[in-house]
Amino acid sequence: MPLSEYVQRIQPSSTMAIEAKAKQMQRDGIDVISLAAGEPDFDTPEHIKEAGIKAIRDGHTKYTPAAGIPELKEAILQRLAIDDGLAYGQDQVIVNCGGKHTLYLAVAALVSPGDEVIVPAPYWVTSSEQPKLVGGNTVIVETTEEDGLKLTAQRFSEAITPRTKIVVINSPSNPSGAVYSRQELEALAEVAVEHGIHILSDEIYDRLTYDGVEHVSIASLNEQVKELTVIVKGVSKSYAMTGWRVGYAVGSSEVIAGMIKAQMQILSHTSSISQHAAVTALTGPQGCVEEMRQEYDRRRRRIVEGFNQIEGIRCPMPKGAFYAYPDISAHFASTRPNGGARINDGPGLCSYLLDEARVACVPGIGFGTHAHMRVSYATSMEKIDEALSRIGSAVKKLGSAPTKRV
Repeated sequence: MPLSEYVQRIQPSSTMAIEAKAKQMQRDGIDVISLAAGEPDFDTPEHIKEAGIKAIRDGHTKYTPAAGIPELKEAILQRLAIDDGLAYGQDQVIVNCGGKHTLYLAVAALVSPGDEVIVPAPYWVTSSEQPKLVGGNTVIVETTEEDGLKLTAQRFSEAITPRTKIVVINSPSNPSGAVYSRQELEALAEVAVEHGIHILSDEIYDRLTYDGVEHVSIASLNEQVKELTVIVKGVSKSYAMTGWRVGYAVGSSEVIAGMIKAQMQILSHTSSISQHAAVTALTGPQGCVEEMRQEYDRRRRRIVEGFNQIEGIRCPMPKGAFYAYPDISAHFASTRPNGGARINDGPGLCSYLLDEARVACVPGIGFGTHAHMRVSYATSMEKIDEALSRIGSAVKKLGSAPTKRV
């Protein structure tokens, strides 16, 4: 039976596929360390879990409004005012089933068949695929190491056509950990306003920045930019609440109304219990977020230092999120030990590391770049140290090792 043309156009998530394989190997009794999943290894803070339990006991187990319970919408608006200096009304916010679902609804509300969505590479694996589900076309724009793997105003301008509807900005970035500066965002915003292009601003990692780097929401620059921007955030990453499935968006009342209409016909609303827990997450003590951020910072420094000590691997220091994005291309001319198969690309090297080192990493091709692999440091320091040791040993076994660092 032929599948929908739109479904046939999309690719499966490479991160979820790698993580599923690693977990299956673990179930089979194989000692695998996974650096693949974009999920905090911390447990959800106790006061948030207790709020979820209390919601069940208080009978908050029924349907809610499609856009979310009023208490959570108000908590979101308060958080935006505190963190970003942004003011929105209740009709400008929607609660959804995680950040991924929120991004999809924004695309569904704005994109018609044939419209184009500009997505800078490297990109989160889902950003390149969701527009295709509604008949849109993704325009991938390459970035450079010199620009910190970030979209520049010039490259943005050059990619615009009469069909351009949206540009996706992800800061802090998954997979690279790059964070756009205020000046960089101002340059991009100027282009967007000039051409009337909507900005889909994925800010799910906004609370996780390092080295004194400031997270700036592009919507905070001025009212014209704010009117064109849909901000997507959630509680999954900052509060270790991935399984609770709560994401949210703010934007113009017109776009949010479109998202609500789509929400009504897709899944009605996200879990009532999770919504009440999210209220506590956003309005309760925030020390837990800082504690996790500080631990991620320690791990970030360790994993980058470790990769840069492995021959043929170059790893820049990420400024946000909990990923490193090392360049592994120096090993693409290598061969597996004992006259084994040639390694030609990122998937080949990541496959070798899983087979030989029992470490799961995600090849950069799933994020739109060929030279890299993504590793998550949202795991314990002990596992990071062991993974680095295993990778280093596996790399030393390769034939035709690089003659110089790149």
